[in-house]
Amino acid sequence: MAIQFNHTIVPARDAKASATWLAEILGRDAPTSFGPFWAVTLDNGATLDFQHSDAALPVEHYAFLVSEAEFEAIFARIRTRGLPYWADPMHRRPLEINHNDGGRGLYWNDPNGHYLEIITRPYGSRD
Repeated sequence: MAIQFNHTIVPARDAKASATWLAEILGRDAPTSFGPFWAVTLDNGATLDFQHSDAALPVEHYAFLVSEAEFEAIFARIRTRGLPYWADPMHRRPLEINHNDGGRGLYWNDPNGHYLEIITRPYGSRD
């Protein structure tokens, strides 16, 4: 069997609400529940498993490789919701997108403060 990424646990103040929020932004199916988790499934079968936590939440980073059409749809949902976004992970270029590696990308935060990113080209893939 090939080694594949399968899932990660995402700490959240409200697991169901956070998973639902991300699923809506990314245009995914509604999250499914199992045990203490609310899972958002990606096209490659990997899941982001949201779990409630009352502890101090670490800020984590989740990046999603998307097509140009998916980028447009996600970016439209970000703008429709009036969410702040940046061209860089340090939040120094607000309301901009980047063109790294000949593609497009942007960063925004989820309700728990996690850094989210969409890119249309993998890093280091520039011809």
